[in-house]
Amino acid sequence: MTTATLREKPVRDLAKLAKQQGVPGWHAMRKDQLIQALVRKAKAGRPSAAATSSGIVAARAAAGAKKGQTRVTSKSRSSTALKAGHAPKRSRPVLPTGGAKALPGRRSTGSRSRNESSRQAAITRRRAVISERIRAAQDRLAREKSLVSRPEPSRRRAKLRDRAVLMVRGPHWLHAFWEVTQPSVRRVEAAMGQEWHAAKPVLRLLEVVSGAAGSPSERVVRDIEIHGGVKNWYIDVRNPLRCRVELGYRSRHGDFHSICRSNVVNVGMGSQADTLDAHWGDIATNCDKIYAMSGGFSPEDHPQELQELFEERLQRPLGPPDSKNQSGLSEGLEQGEALGFPLEVEAEMIVYGITEKGAYLTIQGEPVDVEADGGFRVRVEMPNKRQVIPIRAQSASGLERQTVVLAIERNTKAMEPHLCEADEL
Repeated sequence: MTTATLREKPVRDLAKLAKQQGVPGWHAMRKDQLIQALVRKAKAGRPSAAATSSGIVAARAAAGAKKGQTRVTSKSRSSTALKAGHAPKRSRPVLPTGGAKALPGRRSTGSRSRNESSRQAAITRRRAVISERIRAAQDRLAREKSLVSRPEPSRRRAKLRDRAVLMVRGPHWLHAFWEVTQPSVRRVEAAMGQEWHAAKPVLRLLEVVSGAAGSPSERVVRDIEIHGGVKNWYIDVRNPLRCRVELGYRSRHGDFHSICRSNVVNVGMGSQADTLDAHWGDIATNCDKIYAMSGGFSPEDHPQELQELFEERLQRPLGPPDSKNQSGLSEGLEQGEALGFPLEVEAEMIVYGITEKGAYLTIQGEPVDVEADGGFRVRVEMPNKRQVIPIRAQSASGLERQTVVLAIERNTKAMEPHLCEADEL
């Protein structure tokens, strides 16, 4: 056992040999310490030269005697096997002691290499899975961050441009619609620089306030964080407001980079638009009302984007028709034709209220159905005159009676027709 032989062995085998040799404190030793301890142990237990030579002679003699005995035994066994009709068995070769110890060492080295290869392959697969997850997360964040609008299937030929439109959809709701092009987003990305990776797409609601000198100023009401893949958003409002929206990106430090701004709208508290739906098919039936509430007919701030959007979606112009045949009308007037076209107006009103459940109710002497909750509603004609409408109710028990009188006057007057001038068209 030499130092070079011991250095080729792993620490685990050295520790096992130290344990077998009885080396004290072997479990706390490093490899160099184990080698030194095993070498000292081997030197201490090595016999002298004379004892070694006598031992060798005795071993050789014992080996010779054992060999002769083995030959005699094998001859007797072979003769017995031949008598019984069996072929003699060949004895297996005895491996040397050093070879028997070297073979397990080779197996352990091969198994270690195989384990190391499998461990490296597992690490490579795990890294590939992690990289794929990181790429998928980055793609998802990029889609949620991008405000670039995709063309709709029905409008693929229409060219996209940066625009934002704000519409009033009810007393407490605004509907914002926008289109954003790729170059605009790239310009904002270049302007923000390192702040782009933490930027958030934001829809900013601005209140338009008239200043002291009459010039309008804007105040930020709130910022609404939105996500990519959409091109419209509903905004709830609580109080009457004159406002607009601005679309852009906000950095983590609060800096806002705008892409486009919308028209100005006036939001009032009323119930005239509570039943308006969100789809364009339903907007078509109330388009003029929605267009007017969204500031479409405002003389001071006429939103061109709002009118273009409505006309694109509804496939028809909004507002009064243009005078296309004014020269023909002038010729007809010179020939004595009367000026004017038919316009007749009628009116009716709805009387509604609430009373006791089971009460008996009459309006102008005619019974009116009372609902289960005590409510009632009835249409009443409004002729062009003054009229008094008595409403009488009697309790369900029949012991009480109340009367309410409505005094209504309708005064309709038809004005003289006139020819529109150029500045009125």
